[in-house]
Amino acid sequence: MTSTNNYKKKLIEVAIPLEAINAASAREKSIRHGHPSTLHPWWARRPLAACRAVLFAQMVDDPSSDPERFSTDEAVENERQRLFKIIEDLVIWENSTNEEVIERARVEIRKSCGGELPPIYDPFSGGGSIPLEAQRLGLPAFGSDLNPVAVMIGKAMIEIPPRYKDCRPVHRGVLDRNHYRNAEGLAEDVRFYGRQIREQALERIGKLYPDVNLPKELGGGNATPMAWIWARTVASPDPSLQGQHVPLVNSFILSSKKGKEAIVKPIVDRALGAYSFTIERNALSKQDLETAALGTKAGKAQDFVCVLSKNAITRDYIRTEGKAGRLGARLMAVVCEGKGGRTYISPSADMETLAQSAGEYADIATAKETFLSGSTPTRAMITGGVCSAYGLSTWGHLFSDRQMVALLTFSELVHAIGAHIERDAIAAGLADDKIPLRSGGTGAKAYAEAVSVYLAFAVDKCADYWSSLCSWHSSGEKMRNTFGRQALPMVWDYAEANPFCDSSGNWGAMLDWVWKTVENIHPGNSGVEVQSDAQAVIYPPNTVISTDPPYYDNIAYADLSDFFFCWMKPSLKHIYPDLFGLLSTPKAEELVATQFRHGTKEAAEAFFLSGMRDVISNMAASTSNEYPATIYYAFKQSEIAQEGISSTGWATFLQAVVEAGYAVVGTWPLRTEMASRMIASGTNALANSVVLVCRKKSAVAETVSRAEFIRALKRELPSAIGELQAANIAPADMPQSAIGPGMGVFSRYKAVIESDDSPMSVKAALQLINRELDEYLGGIQGEFDADTRFAITWFEQHGTKTGEYGSANSIAQARGISVESVKHAGIVESSAGKVRILGRDELDADWDPAGDGHLTVWECCQHLIRALETDGEHSAATLLKKIGSEKADAVKDLAYCLYGICEKRSDAKDATSYNALIAVWTELTRQAAAIHDTGGDRQTRLDL
Repeated sequence: MTSTNNYKKKLIEVAIPLEAINAASAREKSIRHGHPSTLHPWWARRPLAACRAVLFAQMVDDPSSDPERFSTDEAVENERQRLFKIIEDLVIWENSTNEEVIERARVEIRKSCGGELPPIYDPFSGGGSIPLEAQRLGLPAFGSDLNPVAVMIGKAMIEIPPRYKDCRPVHRGVLDRNHYRNAEGLAEDVRFYGRQIREQALERIGKLYPDVNLPKELGGGNATPMAWIWARTVASPDPSLQGQHVPLVNSFILSSKKGKEAIVKPIVDRALGAYSFTIERNALSKQDLETAALGTKAGKAQDFVCVLSKNAITRDYIRTEGKAGRLGARLMAVVCEGKGGRTYISPSADMETLAQSAGEYADIATAKETFLSGSTPTRAMITGGVCSAYGLSTWGHLFSDRQMVALLTFSELVHAIGAHIERDAIAAGLADDKIPLRSGGTGAKAYAEAVSVYLAFAVDKCADYWSSLCSWHSSGEKMRNTFGRQALPMVWDYAEANPFCDSSGNWGAMLDWVWKTVENIHPGNSGVEVQSDAQAVIYPPNTVISTDPPYYDNIAYADLSDFFFCWMKPSLKHIYPDLFGLLSTPKAEELVATQFRHGTKEAAEAFFLSGMRDVISNMAASTSNEYPATIYYAFKQSEIAQEGISSTGWATFLQAVVEAGYAVVGTWPLRTEMASRMIASGTNALANSVVLVCRKKSAVAETVSRAEFIRALKRELPSAIGELQAANIAPADMPQSAIGPGMGVFSRYKAVIESDDSPMSVKAALQLINRELDEYLGGIQGEFDADTRFAITWFEQHGTKTGEYGSANSIAQARGISVESVKHAGIVESSAGKVRILGRDELDADWDPAGDGHLTVWECCQHLIRALETDGEHSAATLLKKIGSEKADAVKDLAYCLYGICEKRSDAKDATSYNALIAVWTELTRQAAAIHDTGGDRQTRLDL
C-alpha cells in the first residue's frame, strides 16, 4: 500500500466552517419546489449543502500546504478564512444556481487540482446528492448503486441533463426565447407533455371524478372534490350483527384549524343495525373534538370499538380478517376545493358506488397478478409498523380500485406519448438516428425517452400520494403521502386524492415537482450512473471517493423501494430493459446488517463487516493518492442513546474502514435537524451523521502495544481537542469530532496489541478516545480562578440544589478561599448553614464586568448565557465586548466543562444553554468585534 507521507493537506483535513454548513443543511429541509429531493422519493439523502461543502474542502488545498505563499500563521489563517467565506456562500440554497458563486468555487478547485479535474465517484449513490454536487462544482461525476430505483434517480440528475444542456424544447408552439440555459428546455418539454397526459387521462377516466353538488348551507352549486376520506371496515365480531361491517377509524377530525373545525360524526341506528356519516363544522366544543379524535378506538388501548354493539374489536381479530381478505371500506367524507378554503360534505351512496365501479375502466386483476404481485415488507424487514400484518401483503393490495385505475391510466399514457415526443423532436431538428438513451443517444429517440423518464417519475410521485396508506392532515387540511417515514404502517382512515383537482396530491402538482427540479439542475460537467454492486466497482483512473454508504441496519432500502420499482417497471422497462428485467430490486447482495436475511444478529454483522471491508478495500486500492476520501456515516439515534459513540453500528463501520487500509484523519459532525441557529444549538443529541476523512494507511505502518497507543493519545489528542475548541465545535458535537484525531492515532498503526496479544478493536479504541476527552475537559478546571473552580465542583455535586455549609467550606478551603469569598463574588447564597449556587434568573440584571471588583469566569459565563437567552445575540455580543479578550477564552472553556457535567447529571436544560453559547460563539465574537469602543468613534476588533 502506498505511503501517505508526501501529499498536500486538503482543507477538510484541517478545518471547515461547520456551523455555516450545518445551518444551511438544516434550512434545506424547508426548501421544496426545485430542490432535487423532490424529483423522486428516496430515503436518508445527504443535504446538498453538506455535500457541496465537503467536496469543495476535499479538493482544495489547505493554505498550510503552501508555506512559500503562506509563510506565517497569520497568513495561513487569513487564507483559510477566505476559503471559508467561499464555502459559506456556496452552501446557501439560493446560491446553488448562482453561476458567479459556483464559478468562484470552481476556480479554487481547478487551482488546487493543477488544471486537471479528477472524477468523483460515489459507489452508494442512492438519492444522488454527492454526484450531483460534484457535477455542479465542475467535476466529472460518477455514481453507482445496486438498486435500480436509485440508479434511475442518478441518471435523471447527472446523466441525462448534461446531454441536453442549453437545448431548446421540441414541443410544437414553443415560445420564442433567445436562450435556454442548462436543462430549462428539457424541463419545459416535461411540463408540456405532462400536461397533455393530464388532458388525455381526463378524457379516459374523468367520469370517475365528477364535481359534487354543495348543500344550500354551503352556498349550493358545484365543487371539485380534492379528496375522499374512507374508513376501513371489518365484520363486527358480535354474532347478533350477522357479519355487518363496522368502521375502524383512527380519528374523525377533518379540520382542527381554529374557527374552521370540522369532524365526521357517525349516525348509528342500533335497532336497524345500520350507521351513516355526517359532517359537523364550526362552533364545535372541546368535548366534540376530543371525542372525534378517538375515532372508533377504545381510548388509549390498541383495540377498536364496534359502533353498533359497543363491544371491543381486537387487533388480533382484525389481523385474522385482514389476512383472509375480508376488510372493506366505507366513504366517510368528501373534501372539496373552495374559494374560502376546504369544504367538507357528507358522502352519498352514489359516490361510493361510482368509486367501486372503477374496475370497468382498466384490467386491475392483471396488474395485481403481474408487476404488482410482489410482497410488501413484513415486521422482520422494517421497523415502524407494517400493513402486511393486516392482509395488505402485496403491492396491489395498497391501492383501491379507483386509485389503481388512475395510476394504470397515467402510466400507459407516459408509455404512449414517447412516440409523439419523438415525432416533435424530429420536426424540431434532432437526428432521426433511432439510437436509444441507454446507448448514449442524443437524437430524437433518446430525447423522447429522456422526457419519458421524468414523466414516469411523476407517476411514481403520484403512487406515493394515491395509495390507501395516505392519510388526511387535519391541521394542514391536505394529503399526507405514503412515505411520511421509512415504513409502511397501516392507515385505517385513508384519503384518496383526486388526480384532476387543483389541490395537493393531484397529477399537476406531482408534475410541477419534477419539471421544476429539472429546470434547476445546472450541470458543470458530464455524469455517468450505472448499476453495480459496490464491491465490484471498477473505478476510473485517479478517482476521488466521496460516498454515503448504508447505515448498518438502519433502513431496508430494497424492501421499501419495491413500492416504486413496480410502477417504474411498466413505464421504463422498454427504455432500460437491463435495469427492469427482475421481478423486484436486488436484496441478497444489499449491504445492510438485516437479521431476517442472515438468520442471526451475529451473521448479519459479519456480512456487513465483510462486505463493507471489501468495498472500502477496493476504494483504497483503486483511487487517488492525492486526495482524501470522504465517507458519511449516519447515526442510529436509538443505538447511540444506549451505547454512546462506541455503539455497535458505528464501531463495526469504523472497523471495516480501518481493516480496509484507511487511516481516519478527521471526523466532522453534520446536523440536519436545526430550524435556526438558536434552536439548532439548543439540542444536545449527537449529530445526525459524521463525515469521515480518510487517507491510505502508510505501507510502513508499525504495530504497537496498548500502552504505547495510550501514550500517543495523551501526547496528541489534547492539542487536537484544543484546535476543535478554537474552531467553536459545539460541546454536543465534541465527542464525535474528537474521534477524528483519536482514530487518526489508532488507524495509522498496522495494529494495536492488547495485553493478551489480541489486536485492539475499534470499539475499545473509541472508549479510550472518549476517556481521554473526558480527562482533557476535566483538566481545564485547573486554569480557572479559585471561585470558579469551587462553583464547578459544587455544581457537579449538587447542581443548583442546597447543600451543607461544612461541605462547601471544605471545598473552598481546598482551593485556598472561603465560602464568603464565593458569596462576595455573587456566585452562591449562604445562610442558616446551607449553601446553594444562584440561578441565572437570580443574577444582578444590571451587572457590568467593568465595575465588578471580584470578577470571575463563572459570572461571565452565566451572564452571557442569560443575555443570549433573554435578549438575543446582539445583547450577548455587547456583553462579550465588555468582558474582553482576557476572559473570553476561559468563558468558552468553562461552557465546554459545564456541558460535560450537565450531560453526566442528565441535566438536559442546562446542557442546552452551554451548548448554545458555544454554537453561536463565532457570531458573538464577530458582532463584538464590530462594536465601537466607548471611548471614541474608532472601530476596533477584539482578539477573541
